[in-house]
Amino acid sequence: MTYYLGVDGGGSKTLAVVSDGTGRILGRGKSGCGNHQLGVDLADRNIREAASIALAEAGLKQEDIAYAMFGLAGADREADFQILRPMIASMGYRKHGIVCDTVIGLRAGTRQSDGVVLICGSGTNCYGANAWGEELQVGGFGYEFGDFGGGGELAREVFRGVVRSWEGREKPTALTELVLAAVGYESVSDMFHGFLDEGKRAPHTLAKLLFQVAEHDELARSILEKQGVELGRAASAVIHKLNMEADTFDVVLAGSILTRGERKFVMPFIERQVKEVAPNCRLQILELEPAAGALLLAMDREESSIGTEVYENLVNHLSVKERNVEWVTD
Repeated sequence: MTYYLGVDGGGSKTLAVVSDGTGRILGRGKSGCGNHQLGVDLADRNIREAASIALAEAGLKQEDIAYAMFGLAGADREADFQILRPMIASMGYRKHGIVCDTVIGLRAGTRQSDGVVLICGSGTNCYGANAWGEELQVGGFGYEFGDFGGGGELAREVFRGVVRSWEGREKPTALTELVLAAVGYESVSDMFHGFLDEGKRAPHTLAKLLFQVAEHDELARSILEKQGVELGRAASAVIHKLNMEADTFDVVLAGSILTRGERKFVMPFIERQVKEVAPNCRLQILELEPAAGALLLAMDREESSIGTEVYENLVNHLSVKERNVEWVTD
């Protein structure tokens, strides 16, 4: 029997899974941050720990793994891979590969070799690959480098909007009461001065408040609309630069803002943007854990046959079941 290891290393958690050649999950392991940009030693330790737990649960050793694929947040540029290549190589897997976590997200979300993935979790990112194997990433480096949104940025927009409403620069908003309750202040004035005096920052959990009031709150809807438009622009840029306008492919939506929120306030604005440049594309919510994409890429690298049974087993064992439990993750 042939065995594979797939690892999804994010900013907040790492998930490692072991499967056989049919996609049957034999073991899984979880640990903390797997993003080297937040600490090389920390990421190294957590990736090793998650993989070791998965192997132990499967009753296998490293040498039993035909191919190990590591999909890692922060694996964006050559400078990152210069750090990651020796780090992963030192773990001792015979055959292994390293890709950005966007790549495993796309592979988990579509059964085609081409497509686009949009991620909106703690931050935003966009990646695409065309039918000729060309690939491109747009975004993933923060507001200063052209991005908008994700949990952290949306939380700041919520906090900022409440302050502006209090000052009279925005209309009254239902977000005010929810934000005050969330951060533990009785008035916006107290919150304003408290945050300034203590050097506090808006907690990222404020992002989810947008969906609670968007149905009847103009400010919340406008923030979510901006998020959708910006994500659509990123996907459109990838589609255009990869000459995919006439192709039929999936645009996979991943990350907690897109998979755990009330999508009707964001998704139509993404769809409007991408359909203008690629009328034949389809929007798909990511239904599998990205680690499933790592397993599929490992099988691809080994030129294994990936039939219906593989996908069915992954759906049965690695589906994202609880969409409202955890917000704003990598």
